[in-house]
Amino acid sequence: MRAVLENALDVASRGDRLDRDQARVLYEQAGLHELAGLAHGARMAHHPDNMVTYVCDRNINYSNVCSCGCKFCAFFRAPGDEQGYVMEHDELGRKIEETIAVGGTQILMQGGHHPDLPLLFYTDMLGYIRTTFPSIHVHAFSPPEIVYFSNIWGMSVREVLKEFIAAGLHSIPGGGAEILVDRVRTAVAPNKCNTDAWLGVMREAHQLGLRTSATMMFGHLDTPEDRLEHLFRLRELQDETSGFTAFIPWTFQPSNTALSDIEPATSVEYLRLLALSRLVLDNFDNVQVSWVTMGPKIAQLALFYGANDFGSTMLEENVVAAAGVSFRLSREEIEFLVREAGFTPRQRRMDYSLVESTGAESSTGGAA
Repeated sequence: MRAVLENALDVASRGDRLDRDQARVLYEQAGLHELAGLAHGARMAHHPDNMVTYVCDRNINYSNVCSCGCKFCAFFRAPGDEQGYVMEHDELGRKIEETIAVGGTQILMQGGHHPDLPLLFYTDMLGYIRTTFPSIHVHAFSPPEIVYFSNIWGMSVREVLKEFIAAGLHSIPGGGAEILVDRVRTAVAPNKCNTDAWLGVMREAHQLGLRTSATMMFGHLDTPEDRLEHLFRLRELQDETSGFTAFIPWTFQPSNTALSDIEPATSVEYLRLLALSRLVLDNFDNVQVSWVTMGPKIAQLALFYGANDFGSTMLEENVVAAAGVSFRLSREEIEFLVREAGFTPRQRRMDYSLVESTGAESSTGGAA
């Protein structure tokens, strides 16, 4: 059995492409430090400049009303709930102004599956942002949202995307991926789009010129084999389109959810998956830490497990916070952690182009 592992270690150390059996044996049997060394080597091959990037942005949840009822979500409110909200333009504008004031370059905007908002609500919102804040990059609407809009408005996914692009959408976040295995998706989010539909939105977006990120939320009802399937489905689509900018895995936070009896994944489990993802996703340029779920010190350690990006100095984060996790970092703290690890911090945009220093005050927030 060690011979099988040695072969997989050798393939990974040469930087050759791993097949599923090799990835499985590394995930299951390689020592943690072995995985770390291989992943860090792959990371340095992609980014030999010793730089760690981050983006200055804000997560804006334009609505918390959602008909999906996902078991892992503590943030949503069902349609008709008195705690549900839909954000007005003046509040949205205030949040964007605050973001720009601290050197922010983008907003990450997501809502729920709201059954009563028409296409015009979304195109008006995008148009308002484009007209009022032309410098801000709009990174918005996860694939499940796009599929939901397509269904309730009687439009194709491509038609919805074209409408949003025309109104001012610049890129799409990788939210709603959870685990790209239908058995798991049916168990934890039965009203959310299936795996092929999630990947289909990303394919259409890439074909229309939108760049997107990709994510994984693991440690709920998924198995190690499910996580492998997720990684290989992403790698296959990236081979086809080259449209993903980055991969961001994080661990499920069970507090205040319908799955609160699940034991949270450990830091070691997170680091193993992160390292494996850097090795499997050889066609992804960037892998991002998730300090908003793991905390600053584990995120700093993750820079030696394959990650080259520290995520975001978000001014706010609501969804993970609703599950009782509320790590906060300023821009100065992120830059300190990166430097303390021996890397050079640099602010970036969504497409990973670099931003020159603005001298703005530091912001507070999480990662996305």
